[in-house]
Amino acid sequence: MLTLLQKLTEPGIIILDGATGTQLQKMGLPPGMAPELWNLQNPTAVKAHYQIYIDAGADAILTNSFGGTRPRLDMENSGQLTHDINLAAARLARESAGDKVLVLGSMGPTGVLMTPMGALTNDRAVGYFAEQAAALAAGGVDGIHIETMSDLQEAKAAIVGAKQATDLPVTVTMSFDMHGRTMMGVRPEDAAKELWGMGVLAVGANCGRTLEENLVAITAMRTAMPQATLMVKPNAGMPRMAADGSEAVYDITPNIMADYALKFAYQHIKMLGGCCGSTPAHITAVKIALQNFQPPPLAEVLAANRIALEERGEVRQPERSNSRRRR
Repeated sequence: MLTLLQKLTEPGIIILDGATGTQLQKMGLPPGMAPELWNLQNPTAVKAHYQIYIDAGADAILTNSFGGTRPRLDMENSGQLTHDINLAAARLARESAGDKVLVLGSMGPTGVLMTPMGALTNDRAVGYFAEQAAALAAGGVDGIHIETMSDLQEAKAAIVGAKQATDLPVTVTMSFDMHGRTMMGVRPEDAAKELWGMGVLAVGANCGRTLEENLVAITAMRTAMPQATLMVKPNAGMPRMAADGSEAVYDITPNIMADYALKFAYQHIKMLGGCCGSTPAHITAVKIALQNFQPPPLAEVLAANRIALEERGEVRQPERSNSRRRR
């Protein structure tokens, strides 16, 4: 099987899987229960979840370990099972994927604010992420994927931890869900510059509020870092409760997701999937839509991006020199 790096050098886009939590809930995961606990308590269902996305056409699947850091599992009174939960997540995915589909170890935020806003120090954060990455690597993942980050400092700590614990490639995405910024105020262009500079294999956006806002973030990233390998895994819109209050409903259909997949592909992304609310049907629709897509030359894309960003007033003006004020 080709490695993630080898796959990225090939033409075309690597199709990722879709949502994990909402899909496991459809399979019986109790409301409020951490999906990661099912890696040990209901491995048959977790493997079935992986297989559904493989059958839908995913070239790479993410492990059921988004909330698998020790602080997050401590919230479930399961911190002592951190290694076992992540190891199981990876092993179950590897068994499902075999040697035909890539497996990426998912690592999400710790759920604890970092200093100076909170009590989590950088060293401790690095240690938590290293612990998780080591277990995922032992389970046979092909790479580590850091996702849904809001704090740039935490994203960096996760990268450092993953690189300390493994020699696997690392990809990272942040969630831009506050009118073009993350919850902690990070702009997509700044995230791309900072994170790409740390030697990750790909950088991008995931989750968020709308497909359009994710597209704006990816456009800003591409414009700021033309050389970067970009990835995106957007939500199927914002959830709303069904009329009977029984479940969350996402209004973005597979066809709408497929239409946006072409817009993301225009930005020369190399990895694309879905996040909350996206289903195997969304992944199949995206894969079909992108089969024969060829983006225009990058220079043409960059020129169009600059015009679009200027029209929205989102292009930063060069800082003026202070020399005149010192005279």
